[in-house]
Amino acid sequence: MTETTVSPLLAVADLAISFDTGDGGHQAARGVAFQLHRGRVLALVGESGSGKSVTAMSILGLLPGNARVAGSLLFEDEELIGCGPEKLRALRGGRIGTVFQEPMAAFNPVLTLGDQIAEAIHTHKIFEGTSVKLRVRQLLTTVGLDDPDRVARSYPHQLSGGQLQRAMIAMAISGDPVLLIADEPTTALDVTAQAGILDLLRELRDDRGMAILLITHDMGVVADLADDVVVLDRGRVVETAPAGRLFTEPAHAYTKALLEAVPRLGDPRPAPEPGPEVAAVGDLVVEYGRFRAVDGVTLRVGAGEVVGLVGESGSGKSTVGRVLAGLVPVTAGTATVGGADLTRLTRHPWRHARALRRLRAGIGVVFQDPASSLNPRRTVGDSITEPLVLHRDLDAAARRARVEELLDAVRLPAGLRTRYPHEMSGGQRQRVAIARALALNPALLIADEPTSALDVSVQARILDLLRSLQRDFGFGCLFVSHDLAVVEQVAHRVAVMHRGTLVEEGTSGEVLHRAQHPYTRKLLAAVPVADPVRQAARRVARTAGVP
Repeated sequence: MTETTVSPLLAVADLAISFDTGDGGHQAARGVAFQLHRGRVLALVGESGSGKSVTAMSILGLLPGNARVAGSLLFEDEELIGCGPEKLRALRGGRIGTVFQEPMAAFNPVLTLGDQIAEAIHTHKIFEGTSVKLRVRQLLTTVGLDDPDRVARSYPHQLSGGQLQRAMIAMAISGDPVLLIADEPTTALDVTAQAGILDLLRELRDDRGMAILLITHDMGVVADLADDVVVLDRGRVVETAPAGRLFTEPAHAYTKALLEAVPRLGDPRPAPEPGPEVAAVGDLVVEYGRFRAVDGVTLRVGAGEVVGLVGESGSGKSTVGRVLAGLVPVTAGTATVGGADLTRLTRHPWRHARALRRLRAGIGVVFQDPASSLNPRRTVGDSITEPLVLHRDLDAAARRARVEELLDAVRLPAGLRTRYPHEMSGGQRQRVAIARALALNPALLIADEPTSALDVSVQARILDLLRSLQRDFGFGCLFVSHDLAVVEQVAHRVAVMHRGTLVEEGTSGEVLHRAQHPYTRKLLAAVPVADPVRQAARRVARTAGVP
């Protein structure tokens, strides 16, 4: 029989999801319909709020108590809507495995990974004729972890993000599921770890005939892995198509907008003449106990230029940013911002508290996740006002005028000043974080993965905003990221870090298009492109070790 005559593993029809709220309720999904067959990967794509994650969670019965679900969810020809909690618990971790975006939050921090995987095995009584310990070892080996015994003994904080995600997949497949739901499984990973996870998911599909429901906003990931794509916009399906056709012939305007917003390597920014030095490190060494996180790095940021600092997780790039922010002491070498010697100040911060405070007034910092960097109990206006209160002698009227000026600069209406972070979208929160970072007109802006948690369309707007603000305000910027295509959108120069050392530096055109170092070429080869045909060819070349 052909695939079209075989009953789908999962059939979703006329799915509607709403949440009872105090202001009359919210409709999160309406009329959603699609089918997923064994051995296929179906991607649900769309921006935050499109309904893709709530659709996936409805399959697992993991929506909050105020959710109302109608329609049909047929899994192996059995209706899931209305079935009892015991049946759903049996399916979760058994016939249906789940991989979430942030493994550090999903694992228990006080239990070893081996114990947690063993617990899943015990819960579903899914082993026969072998010890649980051996089964854990087999699972960790299956997901490509080279030292399964060490990983099993480790606690979550002792592993990298890529290792943790592989361990989560091991736990998800411990019950031999026929369906794997992967909700943003690579968003928090660097490009090489992401490529490894996508290869692993592809192997699970091909070797086990497993169906995968992939939820993502990364169109490069979709091009790399998906067979079929369902595009959601504000709770409705606007387009369904095979992946190849969707990328070459998108039918809906929303799909076209998503694809146009994807950052692509190919258009480097021209490097300006370097301005006066605003920050620099020379032969920088940073050690945490016996671990050397940064080893002999020399780097300069001039006024009016953006320097992209790239590398995998653990390469030391964020540590360099934290040194320049005055947050991490220098073990050896030099670090200066605006001519001030951070080496001396950060070694004994309690002795130099006043000098550090003055120094930090000239530094703005934007972090990856504005939901955690903004105080949830403070309004937007209060968050932006805080540095003005700490470092400037302004009256209330002047502070209010400055807040409104900054909101206008980041293209937010002044009326948002009375809102709290939870009342705003991720993109709006990041704009607020940028406004706060610019409140004191800093000479140096440190942006640490500022767009990695955002949808592609929101990401595009934030990058456009950063370019515009940098041009208007003239600050020097250290832009830390693992996304090379994003870095090319904003950076004039690029520096590449690997295992604590600087391995390559030059203009964005030189580094991203004429890379000299093998590690840089490896990073570039791992970047997924939003084109299934090109991505398949790149994957073959990467697997064969072709630069």
